[in-house]
Formats: sequence, structure tokens, C-alpha cells
Amino acid sequence: MSDTTFYQKLMALALNVFDAYSAVLFLPEPDSVNCRVAAYYSLGDDVKADVVISPGMGLAGWIVHNQKPLLVGNFDQKRGFLGYYDQKDEARIRAFMGCPVTEGGGAICLDSRKTFTFGEKDQKILGQFAEMAGAHAASERRQAGDRRDARYYQALATISGLRRTHPKWPAFQAALLRILSETSGFDFCFLAVRDESGHSYYLDAMNRSLFENPLDAPRKFTLGQGLIGWVFKNHSPAFVGDGESTAASTPLFGKDVAAAEFRSVICLPLTFARRTRAVLVLADEKPLGFGPEIQGFVRMASEYLVLFLENLHLKSRLPPSAS
Repeated sequence: MSDTTFYQKLMALALNVFDAYSAVLFLPEPDSVNCRVAAYYSLGDDVKADVVISPGMGLAGWIVHNQKPLLVGNFDQKRGFLGYYDQKDEARIRAFMGCPVTEGGGAICLDSRKTFTFGEKDQKILGQFAEMAGAHAASERRQAGDRRDARYYQALATISGLRRTHPKWPAFQAALLRILSETSGFDFCFLAVRDESGHSYYLDAMNRSLFENPLDAPRKFTLGQGLIGWVFKNHSPAFVGDGESTAASTPLFGKDVAAAEFRSVICLPLTFARRTRAVLVLADEKPLGFGPEIQGFVRMASEYLVLFLENLHLKSRLPPSAS
């Protein structure tokens, strides 16, 4: 039974048990504090299935934020709102009951077009429905985590063999960037390399074009500008869209370079011989909300890439007879 089918059946059961008008389940979005409608069952067709709530937003958001049940016998829109109806449909609701999904977050909400439909005993029973939803969600997260870890492991195993299967640097780069993009879910993956002067960098390889007109794209970029330039200068990684970064408005290449606005970015410095020689960049125009698992995977891939680059660097310094 799929997640959607399980949750829909659970909501249908809750609606029938409590003689409600609608039963709505909110569960957290991946790597986010916000919750989205995961399933619902209603006697009408007016529930908005794509609603996202933040903690504290409306009655459902209050339950998520406070992790406490809520019972409203005579619902008054002047003192609160549900958020999963349009205003005209919500005006017909007269009673509300909700419980937090304590394992993992979220809330189960029931409403009725009759006043004082629900009581404290009903709320305790609804809490058991919330426990069932939470247990199922936790099980699915564990299974998804196992699948994700297996995918990362397989990708790293493939990457570890690239030096053998793709000994030439251009072929190695192309294969690596493709694997990183497919495994991480980031649309763009490229390598920014410091030039010989040490004052600028260029894009050595990318899995797809970053610019609408590649012929008009700059050949080189100033080292001190943009997020990539900051990583070069500070020898530190940068993350945008992980829920903790404050650099979401920082352009990748600087304000003077016309490029897409990326809402999810990972920049990792590739450092050897006491200098940051390159920066591995993963970027996406969508807010992916990535977590530490993706960061860890990309870090391990970047460490392997450093070994490859350092090996090339050492070979370039050897006399022809020694290499």
C-alpha cells in the first residue's frame, strides 16, 4: 500500500468515526519546518490539496508549533482560520478538532459544519489516529533513508572507479559531474578552476550550460566577487538553501554577471599544495531544501576529486622521463 493510499484510508476512517465534514493530514516537507497536506478526505470538494503551512500559521500551524491538541466547539473566523479552504468555504465550518503528529511532526485536523460536534473523548481517540500516521511516516522515512544511503554508496563506488574507466581528465570530469547531478538532484554541476595568475577563475567543465547564450558568457571571473569568489578567498564551503545559510541572495559570479538565480547551492573548495585550486559547485534554481546527507555525500566526492587533481598536479611537475 502506497503512502497516499494509507493516509487517505486513514483520513476516510477518521471522518466516518467522528462524523466530520473533512479530515486533513499535514506532514512535514523534507528538510523543512513547514508542513504540507499529505492526504485528506471530505464530504465536499473544497479542500485545497496543495496548502503548505508554517508553524503558528492558522489552527493547524498552532498545533504543529505547540505540539498540543486543539478543540474548538464553536468556530469563529475572527479568532482563527483553518487555511485549507477558501474563505467562503471556511465560513461554513462550525467546529474544529486537531491533534499533533508527535513522531516527526505534523497535525491531523477534523472539522464539521455543526457546532459542538467533537468532545474531549473524541480528541483522545483522534490522538491515536495521529500516532498511527506518525508511526507510518517514521517507517517511510527510515526506508527512504536506506534507499538514499544505498544510492549514495553506489554513486561513490562508481566515482572511485572513474580513474580507471576514465583516465583522461575531460572524460573523468564529464562522468563525475553527471553522477553528482543525477545522485544529488541538483540540475547544475560544474568545476570552477583558479587560473595561473591567481586573481581570477574560469569554468573548466559543466554538466549543462549556465547561461542562456554561452557565446556571451565571460571567459574568466574575478576571484573576489560572488559566492564562488568568496569560497576561493576564504577556503571554506558555502551552502545556500540548507535552512541555515544567510547568503541566499548572493550571486554565484558577482552582480555584474548575468546568470540565473540559484536558490540551492553547494560550493566546496578543492584545496591542495596549500591553495584552493578549484571549487566544486552544485546549483539549482529550485529550493531543494537539502540536508546534511547530501552535503556529506558531496564532501566525500570532492575529497576523491582532490586526490585526482593533486595527482595531476604532481605529474605535471615531474620531468617527462619520470612521468
